Amino acid sequence: MKVHCHLGVLLDERGMTIAELSKRVDITPANLSKLKNNRARAIRFDTLVALCDALGCQPGDLLTVSGD
Repeated sequence: MKVHCHLGVLLDERGMTIAELSKRVDITPANLSKLKNNRARAIRFDTLVALCDALGCQPGDLLTVSGD
């Protein structure tokens, strides 16, 4: 099973950049880039909540699990 992060799609839909999101949630652009490119190995719940608040979404909009 693999977790997929849809941060890039959500950013595009909202016309937002990683730099702007980084300032809003106080997470480094490098760490957001890891999430966006599906290279992150974990995410803290407080980070997930901050991202969802800033993007106006639910965790299921940001992350999905697939069988591959």
